[in-house]
Amino acid sequence: MKRLLKRVGISLLLLVIGLLAPIGYIELACKPGHGASDYAAILPPDQRRPEGRTLLTYPEWHIVHAYDDYAKVISTGDPHDYKYWPAIGGFWTSLCSLSKASGPHGGFPAEFKSTVYTIGVSFTAELLAKALYEETIGRVATLIRGETRAPLDDLTAQQAAQYAQFLRQVPWYQWDFRQNASAITDRATDAFRDRERRLAIGLEYKAKAVYAKAIAAAVANMEPDALRLRMIVTGLSAADLTAFDDVDVIATLPEGIEIEAPRYRALTELLLQWAKAGGDFVEIAGNDDILFTVTSEVLHLDEALYSFGRQGYSDTRHLILLPVPELAEALRGLDERDLTLEHIHDY
Repeated sequence: MKRLLKRVGISLLLLVIGLLAPIGYIELACKPGHGASDYAAILPPDQRRPEGRTLLTYPEWHIVHAYDDYAKVISTGDPHDYKYWPAIGGFWTSLCSLSKASGPHGGFPAEFKSTVYTIGVSFTAELLAKALYEETIGRVATLIRGETRAPLDDLTAQQAAQYAQFLRQVPWYQWDFRQNASAITDRATDAFRDRERRLAIGLEYKAKAVYAKAIAAAVANMEPDALRLRMIVTGLSAADLTAFDDVDVIATLPEGIEIEAPRYRALTELLLQWAKAGGDFVEIAGNDDILFTVTSEVLHLDEALYSFGRQGYSDTRHLILLPVPELAEALRGLDERDLTLEHIHDY
C-alpha cells in the first residue's frame, strides 16, 4: 500500500509540474520587449483600461475558438478526430508571442496575467483528460458503432456548437450544463454508442455543472468587469452613432465624438459597421493600439503576431496588433485582401 501511495503521489506531482511548466516557460523565455509608449490619452483616467489587456484577452478567446473548432470537427466526425495537443499548444505559444509584444503596451497587468494562467492550466487539464478518454474508450466505442452516427453523436455536436456560440458574449459558468445532461438522458437510445455517450458526456456535463456553480459563487462577491467602454469616433455624426442600439453619445470633443458602447462581441460588430459607414477611431478606452483576429486561406500574414490553422475550417487565424487610428481603414480593406474579421479584442 505504501508503494502504491508513493507511486500515486509521484504521478500527481509530475502531473502538476507538467501543467505548470508552460507558465515557467512563458515567464522565463517570453519576456516583454523594451520600449514604453508615450501616448497621451484623451479620455479621463476613470475611462481608461490597461492597454496590455487587449493582448491578454486573446487567450480567453483562444478557448472559445477551440470549443468552436471542436464543435465543427464533431459535426461530421468524432471527438477523437479533434487534435487536442495543437489546441493546447496554440494557447501557450500564442500567449508567448503576445507576452513578447506586450512591452510597449505596459506589459501584462499582474492580476489579469494570473487569471489567464489559471484558465490556461484548467483548459490544458480538461483537454488532456478528454483526449485520454476519447483516444481510448471513446475511439473503441466508435469502432463498435460503425460508420452510422448514433443520435447522441448528433445531439452532442449540436450542444457543442450552441455552447461555443454562447461563449462569445457570456461567461462559460452561466451555461446550463445540467440541462444538457438531461437532454442526453432523454434522447439516448439502447444503442451501445448512445449508452457510452450518455455515461461519459453526461458525467462530463455534471462535473462541469458543479465546477461552474463553484466559480459563479466565487465571483459573486467580486467586482464585475465593466460591460461598456468609452471611445472617440470621427467621420460619423452623433445621430448616426445613436441610431445603433445600446450606444450613448457622451460629448463632442475637439478630437471627435466621445461615445459609450458595449464590449465583447457586440463591440466587434459595431466597429465593423461604423468603419464601413465611413467612421474612424481616434482612441478606445484611453488606448492607441488594439489587437484583432482575422481568418483567411493565406497561411501567413507579414503583420501577424501569430498565425495558426483552425481545425474543421481549413483556414488560418491571424493575430494582428495595430494603432487604433488605423483600425477602421484595416477593416474597410478586409474584403479586397480576402480576410474575414473574427474578433476585435478590447481591453
